[in-house]
Amino acid sequence: MTNDIWAKVLNALEGALGANNYSNWIEPLEFAQLTGGVATFNVPTNFIGNYVSQNFGDQIIYQLNKHGEDVQRLQFSVPSQSRAKPANKPAIRKVASSDEVSGSPLDARFTFDTFVVGKPNELAHAAARRVAEGGPVTFNPLFLYGGVGLGKTHLMHAIAHELKQRSPELNVLYLSAEQFMYRFITALRERKMMDFKQLFRSVDVLMVDDVQFIGGKDSTQEEFFHTFNALVDGQKQIIISADRAPGEIKDLEERIKSRLQCGLVVDLHPTDYELRLGVLQSKVEVYAAQYPDLVIAPGVLEFLAHRISTNVRVLEGALTRLFAFASLVGREITLELTQDCLSDVLKASDRKVTVEEIQRKVSEHYNIRLSDMIGPKRVRNYARPRQMAMYLAKHMTSRSLPEIGRRFGGRDHTTVMHGVRRIEELKATDSQIADDLELLRRALEE
Repeated sequence: MTNDIWAKVLNALEGALGANNYSNWIEPLEFAQLTGGVATFNVPTNFIGNYVSQNFGDQIIYQLNKHGEDVQRLQFSVPSQSRAKPANKPAIRKVASSDEVSGSPLDARFTFDTFVVGKPNELAHAAARRVAEGGPVTFNPLFLYGGVGLGKTHLMHAIAHELKQRSPELNVLYLSAEQFMYRFITALRERKMMDFKQLFRSVDVLMVDDVQFIGGKDSTQEEFFHTFNALVDGQKQIIISADRAPGEIKDLEERIKSRLQCGLVVDLHPTDYELRLGVLQSKVEVYAAQYPDLVIAPGVLEFLAHRISTNVRVLEGALTRLFAFASLVGREITLELTQDCLSDVLKASDRKVTVEEIQRKVSEHYNIRLSDMIGPKRVRNYARPRQMAMYLAKHMTSRSLPEIGRRFGGRDHTTVMHGVRRIEELKATDSQIADDLELLRRALEE
């Protein structure tokens, strides 16, 4: 393969994968040879080679074949005297502004003033407020977890905004777990690990969003662990968010799970009707200035709060679309207009129950920990609720049996089949089981 062809492949990969992925993962590759359908590349570290193979391997093979090269497999090797490629600009630098350090500006809309508080999120909001007040570290880390669109990122941004306003001298670093990983790999590639360590261990407040993404990334977890310990030892505040509790994050080292659980772990529960209605009313107040002539009929907000129940982002997006559409056509926002304008959103929201919601609701109903219900223990106290949750997941979601099994600690689909059959038998003879099923079904369909 000629250098001209590889240059064309690189150009195509940059367009397909984006500038960020290209600079972090594709640019370090050095084409070595193509023999017998195997393309070999030199890489700075084994970690980069493994990551590229798992995440971008198919795209690289596709582009090579598209440009006339017969490639079936990729191979990566680390030369004995690997030299780091000079980058166009340093990815890691010590600067005063926390926004510039993070590489991800804070969203001006995400403040405590715009966060609607309800029963499902009141503890998380109170904990975030306490941390944002600054002062002595009371619980470290603060770990916020919950499903998509429940307000984790909003609270993270709100804490950062409040800290910067109260104490501008503090070095507050907010970034996603993916950005932490990119910075770590870039530091490895450019042999600037001391700069990396100095940057992350000199902050006053470290905020890492979506930490579940470092699961399975062994080298990144190692550095995160040492950074975490250094900051805690220095009495610096750490705030973490994830889509699940620390003990339930897949492929996360036990020592990191233990560290994450040593502070305050707070669950943002799925929204209830009152909270969703409050969010809508808050948004309508904002839109009133933007669309002063629009009239919204009674019952529309209540209808949306009932129908779109799983994700606040979808709920807010639906209201934005509704106001824009009504403004363009010059009509009052009625229930009929709402149903016509949002037909696709409403249809997608019909199957609103998820396996995770079922698991959470069943564990709450039986007063057991979620980790015990989906864990390996087979004692009756956990086995029966587990079977109940499997039964509800089979009948209330569109997930297949293997998919349900994976969400119950990686169990086989035959285990799910057995659990479903067992509950089918019991509900016909045990009135308590039948009552519990009906109660749970109604709670999930609210």
